[in-house]
Amino acid sequence: MKAAATASATKDIGAETFTLARNVSTRYMAITVEALLGFVVLPYNVAHLGTSAYGLWMLTGSITAYFSVLDLGYSGALVKFVAQYRARHDYQSLNEILSTIFCIFACFSAVIYVIAVCIAFNIGRFFHLDPEQVRVGRDVLLITGVTLATGSCFAVFGAVINGFQRYDLNNVVGTISSVVTAAVNVAVLAAGYGLVELVAATTVVRLLTYGVYRANAYRVFPDLHIRISSFRLVRLREVTGFSIYILLIDWANKLNYSVDAIVIGVFLSTSAVAIWTVGQRLAEVTQRLTNQLNDVLFPTVVDHDSAARLDRLQAIFIQGTRLSLATVVPMGGGLILMADWLVRAWVGPGFSGSVIVLQLLALTVIVRVGNATAGTLLKGAGKHRLVAFTNVGAAIVNLALSIAIVKPLGLPGVALGTLVPVCFASSVILFPAGCRRVRLTLARGFAEAVWPALWPAAVMTGFVLATRDFVPTHLFAVAVELVLAAAVYTVVFVFFGLNAQQRRTYLARVLEMVQRRGAPAAAIAEGA
Repeated sequence: MKAAATASATKDIGAETFTLARNVSTRYMAITVEALLGFVVLPYNVAHLGTSAYGLWMLTGSITAYFSVLDLGYSGALVKFVAQYRARHDYQSLNEILSTIFCIFACFSAVIYVIAVCIAFNIGRFFHLDPEQVRVGRDVLLITGVTLATGSCFAVFGAVINGFQRYDLNNVVGTISSVVTAAVNVAVLAAGYGLVELVAATTVVRLLTYGVYRANAYRVFPDLHIRISSFRLVRLREVTGFSIYILLIDWANKLNYSVDAIVIGVFLSTSAVAIWTVGQRLAEVTQRLTNQLNDVLFPTVVDHDSAARLDRLQAIFIQGTRLSLATVVPMGGGLILMADWLVRAWVGPGFSGSVIVLQLLALTVIVRVGNATAGTLLKGAGKHRLVAFTNVGAAIVNLALSIAIVKPLGLPGVALGTLVPVCFASSVILFPAGCRRVRLTLARGFAEAVWPALWPAAVMTGFVLATRDFVPTHLFAVAVELVLAAAVYTVVFVFFGLNAQQRRTYLARVLEMVQRRGAPAAAIAEGA
C-alpha cells in the first residue's frame, strides 16, 4: 500500500513537472522571440518615425497600459476559479462563472472605449504637444481603444486556456502574433506610411489573434458555454472576494512600472520619453526573462499551503529565491556594467541619457525578481493582503517621489523614484514576512537563499571591468561580452556558491526533466 502511494505521488510529480516545463519553455520561447524582435524593430521604428513621433507612440502606450486594471482584477482571479472548478469537474459552476464574468467584461469594454475617446479628444490638455502631435495622438488612442475594448471581452477565453494549464497554446499563438505584427510593422513603415497607419495595421493583427484565442478555449474545454442567461450574482460575489486584492496588486504594479513615462511626458518632453523608453525596454526584457519561474510557482505554493506542507514551502522559498537571483543577477548586473556600450551600439550616442536610466532600472529589476518568490509565496499562502497593501504603498511613494525630483534630477530622478520604494518594500517588508511564513530566521533566509547567489557577482564584476574597454561598440561584440560575463558568474555560482549536495540535486532534476523534454522550472518545488 505504501509503495503504491509512493509510486502514485512520484507519477503525479512527474506529470506536474512536465506540464510546468511545457508551459515555461513555450513561455520563454514567446518572450525570447518578442525580445529579439524588439531589439530589431525599435531602432528601425525610431529611424523611420523620428524621436518625437516614437516618443508620442510610447506616451500613448503608457496611457493605455492603465486600461487593463479596469477589469478590477477579474482576469487574474478568473484563472484561479477556472482551475478550481475544473479540478472538481463542476462544469456547470464553471460555465456560470465564465458567463458572469464575460457579461462584466462586456460592460468594461464599453467603459474602456468611452474613456479612450475622452482622453483622445483631450490629450493636448494633459501633455506638451504641438497641434500635429495632438491630432496623431488622438487618432492613435482611438484605434488602440478598439484593441483594448475587444481584448477585455476575450480575456475570458485566455483565462480558460490558462486555467486548464495550457499556457503553451497561448504562448505559441502569442509568438506567431508577435512575428506577424513585426513583419506588418516593417512593411508599413517601409511603404512610407506614418504612425497612425502603423497602429491601424498592427491592430488588425491583434484582433485576429483574439479570434484564435477564442477557438483554442473551446478546444481545451469543449463543454464551454457562455450565455447571458447563466449570469449569477452569487458567482460575481464569489470571484470578487479574491479579485479585489489582485486589483490592488495590478494597480500598484502599473503605478510602479508604467507611470514613469507619463510623469516624464507631463514635466519634460516626448523626446525625453523616447530616451527613457530605451532603458525601460531593456529592463523590462530582463525582468520578463528572469521572472518566469515565480509565475509558474503560484499553484504549487497553493497546493502545499492547503496541505500544510511547511517543509515544501520552506524549500520553495529558499530555492526559488536563490535561483531567481542566480538568473537575474548576471543579466541585470551585466546590463549595469555594460550599459554605456550597449546603448551606443543599439541606438547610437544620441541616446546617452538612457545609460543611467538603464543602470538604475536594471538594479530595480534585480531587487524585484530576487524577492519575487517571497511575494509569490505570501500570495499563495494566505498573506495576499500584505502583498497588496505593500505594493500599493510602494506605488504611491514611487509616484510622489518621481514627481518631486523629476525637475531637479531629470530622468535619473524618475528612475530613483522607482528604485527606492521597491528596495524598501522588498528588503524591509516582503522578504522578512516570507521568512516568518515558512519559519525561517532572517539570518538563515539571507545566508541560504540570498548570499550564495549574490557574492559571485563580485567575480563577474571584476571580469567585466578588466575586459570591457576592449569591447568595440558593436551590438554583437557587446552581446558576446554579456554572455561571457554571465558564463563567469554561472561557473562561480555552480562550483562555489552551491555545495556538492545541491549541485547533485540540481543536476538530477535537470536530467529528469530533460528526459521528459521539459525545463528545470519545477525542480525547486521539491527542494534541494
